[in-house]
Amino acid sequence: MQKKYPFYIKFTVVLLGLTLLVFALSSLRDIFIPLAFALLLAILLNPVVTLMQWYKIPHVIAITLSLVLAFAVASGIMYFLSSQIMGFSSEMPAFQQKFGNMFSQLQAWAQNKMGISLEKQKQWIADAQSGLKPLATKAVGTVLGSLTVAFLVPVYTFLFLYYKTLILNFLYEVFAEKNMQEVDTVLHNSKGAVQQYMIGLLVEGLIVAALNSAALFILGVKYALLLGIIGAILNVLPYIGGIIAILLPVLIATVTKDGFNTQIGIVIAYAIIQFVDNHFLIPWVVSSKVKINALISIVVVLFWGYFWGISGMFLSIPVTGVLKIIFDRIPELKPWGKLLGDEIPFHHKGEIWTRRKKRIKKDVQTTSTDNNKPETGK
Repeated sequence: MQKKYPFYIKFTVVLLGLTLLVFALSSLRDIFIPLAFALLLAILLNPVVTLMQWYKIPHVIAITLSLVLAFAVASGIMYFLSSQIMGFSSEMPAFQQKFGNMFSQLQAWAQNKMGISLEKQKQWIADAQSGLKPLATKAVGTVLGSLTVAFLVPVYTFLFLYYKTLILNFLYEVFAEKNMQEVDTVLHNSKGAVQQYMIGLLVEGLIVAALNSAALFILGVKYALLLGIIGAILNVLPYIGGIIAILLPVLIATVTKDGFNTQIGIVIAYAIIQFVDNHFLIPWVVSSKVKINALISIVVVLFWGYFWGISGMFLSIPVTGVLKIIFDRIPELKPWGKLLGDEIPFHHKGEIWTRRKKRIKKDVQTTSTDNNKPETGK
């Protein structure tokens, strides 16, 4: 007979486990981040390796060729972006001069209209600069960490693909034989969800980049292609990235153009693109198995971003999608899977229970009334 523990004991154990998990995620981020990226890349490249092996290419050579192909694609994208950024940096002196003039006008307006002296404004700026120094140090650390991740990810990816059979056998053997079917379903669905999410995300990113660039080009914004691609990359972050993606071209248009017509056009164009993306591209191209509701999407992006920075933001949705698949397959965790999903029930169970209770009470009263009626003879 299985022993049942009180609720407060179960809650304490769960809370302790979550605390240890959060501590581990925060303390071991330098280990977990490259492992997580490598696992996603290994899942994405696994069909390529399998296809090469089907053509009788040896296992090690197939893995190496798939990594070389992935590296070539990533290098091509980085070269294109860096060339665009170099062209943008050549005009930085002009941007700085225009921005300095605008800032001087803003200072004069704050002094004349709001009564804020220049000395007080300079003090505020100095305080802001001192507060930004830790952020700058953290940004440098993030760049160095990204270089470390870039070095470790290919190594880990190769090892994940090379030891794939060993890892899968471990996952099957670590659980009881009666759970073999559930383990197989979870692994199959998780692999399919991650592959479909990553491929769909790539297709969606290309479409959004093309739409952003076309809109900015029509509006006459400088570096429309670069800003459009950056906007598509930021769009990977649900809701938050879309806001940042709008601010960048608005800032460039403010510095390079007079008036506010272009800025208004950018906001309208990006709003239309976001509407098309959220209501057509994401449901049709990206989402089929990774369906996370908007509230959870924002929470997990902020949660993983707090612990793992920008890397955590990009990993948040795939990791949460895999967790949802696991939760949906375990009876005790199904409520958590429903909480993560985007299916909204028409009525909550408390309301259903109340209606059922009222109906039972009414039936009892009706039965009691019928029993108390005097019998009438013919």
